[in-house]
Amino acid sequence: MDHMHMDHSGMGHSGMDHGGHTMPAMCSMNMLFTWDTKNLCLVFRWWHIQTTPGLVFSLLAVVAIAAAYEFLRSLSRRYELFAAEKAEETPSKPSLHLERVYVLDESVAERTPLVWSGRNQVEVSKRAHIIKAALYAIQNFYAFMLMLLFMTYNGWVMLSVTVGAFIGFLLFGNNTSATKDGACH
Repeated sequence: MDHMHMDHSGMGHSGMDHGGHTMPAMCSMNMLFTWDTKNLCLVFRWWHIQTTPGLVFSLLAVVAIAAAYEFLRSLSRRYELFAAEKAEETPSKPSLHLERVYVLDESVAERTPLVWSGRNQVEVSKRAHIIKAALYAIQNFYAFMLMLLFMTYNGWVMLSVTVGAFIGFLLFGNNTSATKDGACH
């Protein structure tokens, strides 16, 4: 007899009792679009949604996570502008005369930020590029994590990511084009 097409849902396989040992509910993994939230896990095994309040809290957390991604993008844009301004203000070549001015004239030394003082434009640009690369890497990691949330194929989670992106853009995307240039988010 072929048992492949039998409906086993009424047999209590989720959390069933095997000789006094109750098995925990397993995470469901859907590869097709669904609105079902029974045993939904989000990215991690520990983020296992089993109750309605847990679902609501998790969906609100996904909205906040997606909005925070837009904040990170905004922060990166602001850092790029800041670094470009500092690179323009910094002398293109180190000068011994300037170093002496810093030592002899305290008013110049007090107005020069510690982070940027005594450096030339190339050094400032290299350091700024390293920080921009780190911000870029964090943004990519974040975007792929949002993609994994979306790939639960759960309509509620997908809507939460979308609402979070909307809220994040409203709050942090004032000076940004609405055209998206990311690979996955």
